[in-house]
Amino acid sequence: MSKPSDTLTDLELQIMKIVWDRDSSTVRDVYESLVKTRKIAYTTVMTMMGILEQKGHLKKSSRARAYVYRPTKPKKKVVGAMVRDFVDRVFNGSAEPLLVHLVEEGELSEENLKQVAKMLRKSK
Repeated sequence: MSKPSDTLTDLELQIMKIVWDRDSSTVRDVYESLVKTRKIAYTTVMTMMGILEQKGHLKKSSRARAYVYRPTKPKKKVVGAMVRDFVDRVFNGSAEPLLVHLVEEGELSEENLKQVAKMLRKSK
């Protein structure tokens, strides 16, 4: 049996981005932020934050009449795991085809390419 993936669904990632940006949030905070850009029920947000807590991405504590959720893992670590999972699944573990695709499709700006070149020189 393989270990469960740390990859988040689109909605889970949206929720986590809000919590990471604020350092802590209530369900109401997240709901009010999400409802500005998408149609979503308060109970859906509450359910999803409960799932994120069960998965170990959020931790809740009680404050007044609401639970306050905090991230348990830094954004960089979670995003890094998601990128690694993507590269493993799509490119059989090799990041080179991903970089080639991004360059060929014009997805990287000149500034991005300079940053990548600088990082490559620094890593040698």
